[in-house]
Formats: sequence, C-alpha cells, structure tokens
Amino acid sequence: MTFHRPPATSADAPAVPDSVRALMRELGPVWGRDIKDHTRRMIEAYDVLHAAAPKVGTREMDLSYGPHERNRLDVHVPPWPEGTGTRKARPVLMFVHGGAFVDGEKNRTPEIYANVLWFMARHGVVGVNVEFRLAPEHPFPSATQDIAAAVAWVRRHVAQWGGDPDRIFLMGHSAGGTHAGHYAGDSRFHPRGRSGLAGLILVSGRVRAEAGAENPNARRVEAYYGVDARRMEEGSPVTYATQGLARLPVMLAVAQYENPLIDVHNAELYHALSAHRRRSPRFMWLAGHNHTSIIAHLNTADADFGMALLDFIRNGA
Repeated sequence: MTFHRPPATSADAPAVPDSVRALMRELGPVWGRDIKDHTRRMIEAYDVLHAAAPKVGTREMDLSYGPHERNRLDVHVPPWPEGTGTRKARPVLMFVHGGAFVDGEKNRTPEIYANVLWFMARHGVVGVNVEFRLAPEHPFPSATQDIAAAVAWVRRHVAQWGGDPDRIFLMGHSAGGTHAGHYAGDSRFHPRGRSGLAGLILVSGRVRAEAGAENPNARRVEAYYGVDARRMEEGSPVTYATQGLARLPVMLAVAQYENPLIDVHNAELYHALSAHRRRSPRFMWLAGHNHTSIIAHLNTADADFGMALLDFIRNGA
C-alpha cells in the first residue's frame, strides 16, 4: 500500500497542547506505579495530536523481508527538493519498536510509531519501520535474527528509494533498543563480519536484560530469554561496549521518568563506552518526558530531540 503526501515545512508540525503537557506532568512522578495504563494514556494523547502532523512523501507498507508474517516493514520516502539536479543518495533510519519482548507492532496505532519515520522523511531521511517476531513463541535470539534479516534486506533494496546502503542508522526504543543494540554489538549476527550500520541510536532502551525484583516486566524478559542469567547477559547491549559497539557511532537517550532501571543501565552503557573509547558517546536526558512520550512526541513542534537525532545522522559521533 502506498500513500502520497504533499511537502511540509517544520512550521507545519503541531504544537504540543497544554493538556498533553499537563498529562506528562501528572504521570511523570508516578510513572512506575501503573506503566501499562500510563503508557496507554500517553499513546492516546499523542495519537490524536499526530493526526494533524505533517506526513511527507511516500509510504510503502508491509513489505516482506523474511518468511514469517511479522517479517514486515514500511518504507517512508522523502520527496526530492524542487529544482534538484543530481540526486545524492540519502541517509536511512531503521526504527525498531518496543513492547517488552512479548508485544508491540510497527504501527501500534494509526499514528504511533509512524510519527518517527514521518519526521525523518520530512527532513530528507529515508525511514524504515520494522516489525519482528515476539516471545514466547519466538525466544532469544529470534528478534536479533529478524533485525539482521531486515538490515540485509534494506541494504539490498533501499537504493531504489534513494537511500544510501552505506549510511544506515539503526534506532530502537525500549525492548526494540535491546534487539537493535544486541544486533549492532554481536558480530555473530553480522554478514561477513560487518553490521552494515553507520550508527546506532538507543532511545529508552533496555540495554541490560535482567529479571530482578525492581523490573515490572521481569516475567516478560524471561519469556524471551528464559531464566538463565547468562543468556540475558549474552543478549544485553552493555555486554558489547568493548566489542561490536566499540567503534560504532552510538547515541543514547533516556527520559526523566523511565521504566525502572532503564536510565540506570543506559548510564552503565554510557560509562562503559566512554571508558573504553576515552571519549563519550552522545547522550540526551529529556526533562519532563517519560518512557512513552520520549518517542511519541517526535514530529511535533517540540523538536529539540528530533534535531539532535538528525545532527547525529548527518554528522555522526
């Protein structure tokens, strides 16, 4: 399925209304008390807002990158600027959704998570929205295998939409950050020993898989990894800070109000990368935001995070 949209400018991005900001202030300090309900309320608020957001270019939906019914992706293609002569290949952003390992899809609602890719397309980046297999039917490392297959598919095909196969940035949110980070770090899943990535972006990613008492999604973690702590360590992005992630440009972002321990574990990864590289990776702490709004607000007039993402894509580490 293909959708065509007229060009839009940054001024077209909808302002976040006071009612949504008030909801964020209400839920932030109590976020961890009922994550499921608070997530639902944030998604519903931003879903309505994004219905009026700019949607630029072309979207091709449900393209197959593998044999399973969830091996699907959407491609968001930016329009070429008017009067462009030679068309230079454009960077590519692949987005991997969250869902605590057992849930989620690339289009959670009509607007979320496509808002991430509409934002990228509006700014000249080819966007790819990736879906993958879920636990418990498909345990570790199924999702990493799917990410590997999706990256390989994009490298083969993205040039037909004007994308540069040598400038693919992989971005994951929540559990999607776990899978994205594991793929990027674990060379066993790389074709010919190369990840095929120009950079990695982890947004509120669960970069350490664990099932401790503080983790409200502990049973869901176990549904994917099992109960063996060694298997969780094997699938954790922090494990690869001095290996596959050592030289890859990395950007980390967390919200002020996170699901328990996500910010702590991102700080652990930040420190590990910094200590090994002797230079810190990019890091953003988004004041006032929560685990859901950090991703749902992209493509609104609240553009600081989006502009930082674009700067990373254009300029790297």
